[in-house]
Amino acid sequence: MIGGAGPAEVGLVSAVKDRPSAAARLGRSAMGERLGGFIYGTIVTLSVVVAGSKAYPHDPENVAALAAVTCLVFWIAHVYAHALGHAAALGEHLSLAELGRIGRREWSIVEAAVPSIVALLLGGIGLFEPRTAVWLAVALGLVVLGAQGVVFARVERLGFTATVAVVALNLGLGVALVGLKLLISH
Repeated sequence: MIGGAGPAEVGLVSAVKDRPSAAARLGRSAMGERLGGFIYGTIVTLSVVVAGSKAYPHDPENVAALAAVTCLVFWIAHVYAHALGHAAALGEHLSLAELGRIGRREWSIVEAAVPSIVALLLGGIGLFEPRTAVWLAVALGLVVLGAQGVVFARVERLGFTATVAVVALNLGLGVALVGLKLLISH
């Protein structure tokens, strides 16, 4: 017994200790919402890099611009769609505050593109050969997908095998895009 507490009190203390706090649940929820955007944004970026590198094989800065604009357009589309869906689901007018919350949550779509865009821009200014910049952008996208799998596994408290499976699934999507790049560039 804990400090003279009976079995019922000990069970209650244990149940409260094992239950995540409201702050932890909110943090997990926010991370989960943003994680979806990061994964989506990374896949969109990799797709644009693959297709854009075929259209602009010697101009990685054009591929970077294409990736940036595409992610911005998808961000706007997601904010619009989620905002309308939110208002319709709750049957209330959409407030500016709620629109801002949705916009911030979905901004992870754009943030996910940053590592690949930076690599492409560095190629555009001559720090890397164009082909190297494209492959670096793809590699960074794969690293981001792998890291996102690890973050998901940690949030979900998955074991080693499940973590490997999630990371493999994320990387599988990325590798499929790399395969597509190899297929269309030859």
